[in-house]
Amino acid sequence: MIEPHMVREMGLNETEYQKILDTLGREPTITELGMYAVMWSEHCGYKYSRPVLSLFKNYKEAQEQGSLENAGVVALDETYGIVFKVESHNHPSAVEPFQGAATGVGGILRDIFTMGARPIALLNSLRFGPLEDTRNRYLFEHIVAGISHYGNCVGVPTVAGEIYFNKCYSGNPLVNAMAVGIVELKNIASAAAQGIGNPVVYVGSATGKDGIHGATFASVELGPDSESKRPNVQMGDPFLEKLLIEATLEALETGFVVGIQDMGAAGLTCSTCETAAKGGKGMEIDVRKVPLRESDMTPYEIMLSESQERMLCIVQKGKEQAVIEVFRKWGLSAAVIGLVTDDGLVRVKDNGVVVAEVPAKSLTDECPTYHLQTEEPEYIKALHAFDLSSLPEPVTTHFELSLIEANELLTSEASTTSISYAEALIRLLDSPSIASKDWVTVQYDSMVQTQTVALPGSDAAVLRIRGTKRGIALKLDGNGRYGYLDPYVGGQIAVVEAARNVACVGAKPVAVTDCLNFANPEKPTGFWQFRRSVEGLASATEAFNTPVISGNVSFYNETPEGAIFPTPTIGILGILDDVNRRCQAGFREDGEGDTIVLLTAYRDHTGGLGGSEYLSVVHNLETGVPPRVHLEGEKNLVGLLLECIGDSLFASSHDVSDGGLAICLAESAMISNQGAAILLNRNDFPELAQPSSLLFGEAQGRAVVTVRTEKQLSKLKERALAFGVETAWIGTVGGENLRISIGPDILTDIPVSVLKEISTRSIPRRME
Repeated sequence: MIEPHMVREMGLNETEYQKILDTLGREPTITELGMYAVMWSEHCGYKYSRPVLSLFKNYKEAQEQGSLENAGVVALDETYGIVFKVESHNHPSAVEPFQGAATGVGGILRDIFTMGARPIALLNSLRFGPLEDTRNRYLFEHIVAGISHYGNCVGVPTVAGEIYFNKCYSGNPLVNAMAVGIVELKNIASAAAQGIGNPVVYVGSATGKDGIHGATFASVELGPDSESKRPNVQMGDPFLEKLLIEATLEALETGFVVGIQDMGAAGLTCSTCETAAKGGKGMEIDVRKVPLRESDMTPYEIMLSESQERMLCIVQKGKEQAVIEVFRKWGLSAAVIGLVTDDGLVRVKDNGVVVAEVPAKSLTDECPTYHLQTEEPEYIKALHAFDLSSLPEPVTTHFELSLIEANELLTSEASTTSISYAEALIRLLDSPSIASKDWVTVQYDSMVQTQTVALPGSDAAVLRIRGTKRGIALKLDGNGRYGYLDPYVGGQIAVVEAARNVACVGAKPVAVTDCLNFANPEKPTGFWQFRRSVEGLASATEAFNTPVISGNVSFYNETPEGAIFPTPTIGILGILDDVNRRCQAGFREDGEGDTIVLLTAYRDHTGGLGGSEYLSVVHNLETGVPPRVHLEGEKNLVGLLLECIGDSLFASSHDVSDGGLAICLAESAMISNQGAAILLNRNDFPELAQPSSLLFGEAQGRAVVTVRTEKQLSKLKERALAFGVETAWIGTVGGENLRISIGPDILTDIPVSVLKEISTRSIPRRME
């Protein structure tokens, strides 16, 4: 007997329960109710987000054609394709950070090799509360450890990522994991069940009680009882996953596997009903044939368990033993647990007794969808009206800043009324969101598989594709503060900055995957933020012709203390025709005398201080209008970068983003240990009334490049003119200091060694 409280506790409402009754024509069994609950959760069914995601043309077309797969594929050439996707593991990481993050890596890897692709790279996008808080330090330490443990052990390099810190993520960290693989286009595996009577083969780890109702756990807000949800967090085994990768790819090579699906969220329920529905078939399994870790598991627990490192294969009849032998050779469990049927039903038996029998498509295609109310938050108009010109401008200092003096500044309380430009730069470099992430990246193996040619810290990771001269560039990017101030513009900036990142290394942006991290969609303001953000993402991806080919939505990212910023993260793929023509972000080590040029695709009269890291760090404000975006200008800048890098005109190329021009220059200097003398002419920037906006404003559509000869400079100016991009000489590489002047006024004069020490020590000293 199903009690009303059982329906509510599983996350179903009365209308949804009535729909189940109408579909079945009877009361569901407890196992059936659990299956509907997980498949109709937002996490699995996208019941709130699906109508909005149709704004992405590729998603809408795939949805209508029933061709949504585990991950997206982009053709690299006529032979190979690149498979990639990003997903979140936010809630599990909040309550069990090590395993939550580790299993997030394992899950996204399975989405890749389930497509028949060999995983070649991992990336991650992480968000935490301030490191001054003990709990945030604990989450940061153990989430990074979980990611490094799984990735290093499984033998896939972690090549790039991003990390931000803000109080809105306290208690609700964001853990977005992206994986990339390569596949022969003719060997892409399908997730559809085919062939009546074909056996259904379970492979991988045995099923346990971990992860039960993980999908519904991810579809509610975190609260005081979240620690009690630890059983909803899966436990991962990267060594077993390494075996599963090799065994799966070998099994697919036999040609006997006609359909394959990862047992991710909702476990056996998801893998059986999705493969059956996609193939227009039914499926019958017996849970007592499933390899189990615990013999007392009920059918409900077996069907809903989210134990890791498991797959479901549909195999040609008569060839099942050959496939099973492949997995057993690698030391993995493999067993025939059922067969494909022609009745469209998912039938679950327990030692021959039917415990669940539901239409497969009712669990997937017929998941109810909702058009939720939207309402613009009241705070936005007030923040946009804030007068940034009323803030005190930093003062000029005329002396070189030593390491001792820099450290003294950091240990003293900042004064917004008398801070100098040099101190502002030092405090920005000390901000964990901008500072060196070496404390994190040294824990990752970024060189395993030996295809990585641009290490973490570059504008984008670059990997060589074996057997060709081609390469791929990868970047994961986003900025929640922009989303908070204007979710539409925030969505656009996430795309255009990711595109600039791969273009700065010489790669043409071709496609994106997205992970959309938002608060409770059932609150009108939360859903408004989500919808506006997707509209911004859609407009930018269409302008760049970089379709959204895969992705993930993560809602309910809020605690009783408040919601996270709207945080869409964009994973982008760029392609280099010749990987040897890639460009580096830092000044050349032998670059003394190189000319430094600022490229500006369009002018932003806001100055770019709204929502900037400078405003947050120096003035403790998160306000103003975020930088504006001109999509045509962004495309022109990308086109110019690609053409010039393709012809080897640049010695270096680095985009201007978080922290503004000053941080861009500091990063370029620190990478190569080369100083620079920067002289900014106010006449070149008439729209910027304040020096702070010129140095620290985050106006979009800009990049800093260096050229070695007058001939190259002349060619750059000529090509920039054709693309409608402005060029401004701003300085020369050389010396030991980064000196920035505006006219006769020296605003900062700091040894590069000091800048580097401040940046690299920022996170370690907080963690100590």
